Amino acid sequence: MTPDTGLPEQTLSEIQRCLQERFPQLHWVKLYGSRAMGRHWRGSDIDLAYSADDECSAALLEALDQLPTPYRFDVTHWESLRHHGLRHHIERVGIPLP
Repeated sequence: MTPDTGLPEQTLSEIQRCLQERFPQLHWVKLYGSRAMGRHWRGSDIDLAYSADDECSAALLEALDQLPTPYRFDVTHWESLRHHGLRHHIERVGIPLP
Protein backbone atom coordinates (compact mmCIF):
# COMPACT_ATOMS: atom_id res chain seq x y z
CA MET A 1 0.00 0.00 0.00
CA THR A 2 1.38 3.41 -0.85
CA PRO A 3 1.90 5.68 2.15
CA ASP A 4 0.16 8.69 0.54
CA THR A 5 -3.37 7.35 1.16
CA GLY A 6 -3.50 9.11 4.52
CA LEU A 7 -4.84 5.94 6.13
CA PRO A 8 -3.15 4.38 9.15
CA GLU A 9 -1.89 0.84 8.61
CA GLN A 10 -4.26 -0.35 11.34
CA THR A 11 -7.26 1.04 9.43
CA LEU A 12 -6.14 -0.66 6.22
CA SER A 13 -5.69 -3.93 8.12
CA GLU A 14 -9.17 -3.67 9.64
CA ILE A 15 -10.71 -3.04 6.22
CA GLN A 16 -8.85 -5.95 4.65
CA ARG A 17 -9.74 -8.31 7.49
CA CYS A 18 -13.42 -7.33 7.29
CA LEU A 19 -13.53 -7.89 3.54
CA GLN A 20 -11.68 -11.22 3.63
CA GLU A 21 -13.67 -12.66 6.54
CA ARG A 22 -17.15 -11.45 5.63
CA PHE A 23 -17.08 -11.19 1.84
CA PRO A 24 -15.23 -14.15 0.31
CA GLN A 25 -17.25 -13.66 -2.88
CA LEU A 26 -15.27 -10.53 -3.81
CA HIS A 27 -12.91 -11.01 -6.74
CA TRP A 28 -10.96 -7.83 -6.02
CA VAL A 29 -11.20 -4.50 -4.18
CA LYS A 30 -9.46 -1.26 -5.16
CA LEU A 31 -9.03 2.00 -3.28
CA TYR A 32 -9.67 4.94 -5.62
CA GLY A 33 -10.48 8.64 -5.48
CA SER A 34 -8.59 11.28 -3.55
CA ARG A 35 -6.86 8.77 -1.28
CA ALA A 36 -5.47 6.78 -4.21
CA MET A 37 -4.27 9.98 -5.89
CA GLY A 38 -2.64 11.42 -2.76
CA ARG A 39 -5.03 14.40 -2.78
CA HIS A 40 -6.93 13.47 0.36
CA TRP A 41 -7.62 15.75 3.27
CA ARG A 42 -8.41 14.94 6.88
CA GLY A 43 -12.11 14.32 6.29
CA SER A 44 -11.84 12.48 2.97
CA ASP A 45 -13.96 9.37 2.64
CA ILE A 46 -12.64 5.98 1.60
CA ASP A 47 -13.72 5.10 -1.94
CA LEU A 48 -13.67 1.38 -2.69
CA ALA A 49 -14.52 -0.34 -5.96
CA TYR A 50 -15.14 -4.06 -5.88
CA SER A 51 -15.75 -6.86 -8.32
CA ALA A 52 -18.21 -9.64 -7.48
CA ASP A 53 -20.68 -11.77 -9.37
CA ASP A 54 -23.50 -10.28 -7.30
CA GLU A 55 -23.92 -6.67 -6.18
CA CYS A 56 -23.54 -6.43 -2.38
CA SER A 57 -22.93 -2.71 -1.78
CA ALA A 58 -25.48 -2.35 1.04
CA ALA A 59 -23.99 -5.25 3.00
CA LEU A 60 -20.46 -3.96 2.38
CA LEU A 61 -21.34 -0.48 3.58
CA GLU A 62 -23.02 -1.84 6.68
CA ALA A 63 -19.98 -3.97 7.56
CA LEU A 64 -17.47 -1.19 6.86
CA ASP A 65 -19.47 1.38 8.81
CA GLN A 66 -19.21 -0.88 11.87
CA LEU A 67 -15.42 -0.72 11.85
CA PRO A 68 -13.86 1.41 14.60
CA THR A 69 -12.66 4.12 12.20
CA PRO A 70 -13.59 7.79 11.88
CA TYR A 71 -13.90 7.47 8.10
CA ARG A 72 -16.95 7.30 5.86
CA PHE A 73 -17.05 4.78 3.04
CA ASP A 74 -18.31 4.81 -0.52
CA VAL A 75 -18.44 1.50 -2.39
CA THR A 76 -18.92 0.87 -6.09
CA HIS A 77 -19.80 -2.44 -7.72
CA TRP A 78 -17.60 -2.66 -10.81
CA GLU A 79 -19.94 -4.83 -12.86
CA SER A 80 -22.83 -2.38 -12.33
CA LEU A 81 -20.79 0.75 -13.02
CA ARG A 82 -21.84 2.41 -16.29
CA HIS A 83 -20.05 5.76 -15.86
CA HIS A 84 -17.13 5.40 -18.29
CA GLY A 85 -15.15 8.26 -16.74
CA LEU A 86 -15.28 6.68 -13.30
CA ARG A 87 -14.37 3.26 -14.70
CA HIS A 88 -11.33 4.80 -16.39
CA HIS A 89 -10.36 6.61 -13.17
CA ILE A 90 -10.52 3.37 -11.15
CA GLU A 91 -8.50 1.51 -13.80
CA ARG A 92 -5.90 4.29 -13.86
CA VAL A 93 -5.41 5.12 -10.17
CA GLY A 94 -7.03 2.25 -8.27
CA ILE A 95 -4.83 0.66 -5.61
CA PRO A 96 -5.58 -3.05 -5.15
CA LEU A 97 -6.23 -4.14 -1.59
CA PRO A 98 -4.79 -7.59 -0.88
